[in-house]
Amino acid sequence: MVKDREITVSSAEPQAPLKPHRGGAVLTLGILGLVICFLLGVIAWVMANTDLREMDVGVMDPAGRSMTQAGKICGIVSVVFALVPLCIGLLAVLALIIAAVAASL
Repeated sequence: MVKDREITVSSAEPQAPLKPHRGGAVLTLGILGLVICFLLGVIAWVMANTDLREMDVGVMDPAGRSMTQAGKICGIVSVVFALVPLCIGLLAVLALIIAAVAASL
């Protein structure tokens, strides 16, 4: 029984150099999003998604994947930390409105 062998042919054309990763910048923005302002976390989240996609395709240097993933997680956490108090505040306002309407009846 003979198995088919894959033949790899190296192309003569040179490959384009990889874009440098931005893992440090993404991680810094993610941490600042946790500490200063959640909008920086949103920026880190978007940058991380773009960079991870480019790393998967092979356009960007994958050496910064772990820093980029950590920055993405920090960005997501900063957005969640900002949204939870906002939702609680909206529920409190809604409860006050319902209480005022019920008291006026």
